[in-house]
Amino acid sequence: MKPSPLRRRLTQRAAKPEHANAHALIAAIDAGGIPLHPAKVNQIARELGLEVSRKAPVEDTLARIRARLAA
Repeated sequence: MKPSPLRRRLTQRAAKPEHANAHALIAAIDAGGIPLHPAKVNQIARELGLEVSRKAPVEDTLARIRARLAA
């Protein structure tokens, strides 16, 4: 079984792991992947310095990650 696009992107390494993971997550979602683990999305957001509630919708967290990467 081939790994999903999201899994492949998340396992790639770069200079700044917190930014690399966030870029990989967004790229995988843009390529048609869907995040299956909200906890992983929240972890990536926290690595970027965002405060994330465990009850926050994944879509809101993804929008905040996109905004942080664009800044």
